[in-house]
Formats: sequence, structure tokens, C-alpha cells
Amino acid sequence: MQIPHGKVATYGQIAAYAGSPRAQRQVAMVLRRSSEKEMLPWFRIINSKGFISLRPGEGYELQKKILEKEGIIFNKDASIDLNVYLWEPDMGSLL
Repeated sequence: MQIPHGKVATYGQIAAYAGSPRAQRQVAMVLRRSSEKEMLPWFRIINSKGFISLRPGEGYELQKKILEKEGIIFNKDASIDLNVYLWEPDMGSLL
């Protein structure tokens, strides 16, 4: 919930912050099951290569639209430049 407007995080990054660096798939499952109920910003989570992981017709278009509304610009290959948009939290704020 701490990922700010206009920034993204990766599944692996969230898993690492949660103490399980290899639990990327579990992060995806938690987001799928709890995002609406917990009001999690699921749309700000992408894969480690800078791409939306959802498939076209299964949420990809919605996620891209929301991120674009937040000011994120996609590259020609539909990736997000992680050097520009990756969230780098203050580790003290995560404790």
C-alpha cells in the first residue's frame, strides 16, 4: 500500500520486502485474492523486466490504462523503464 502514485514495484521486490525473496508467485496470488478487499494497489506491481504480467483480455488493458493515468509512460515494446519508475522505499518506513 506504500507504493506511491506514479511508481511501480516488482513481484520479487515485494516478496523480498516481505522476507521471502523467492516468493514472487505468492505475491501474485495474494494480490489476486486480496486486492479488492484490502484496497491494495495491485496495478502498481509488474514483473522484473518491466512488463505487465497480466494477459490481454485478462486485466492487461485495465492495468496499463491505470498506470498511464498515473503518468507512467510505456516504452515502444510495452515495458516500463524501471530506472525511472521503480519505487525505492526508505527501508525504515517498511518496518
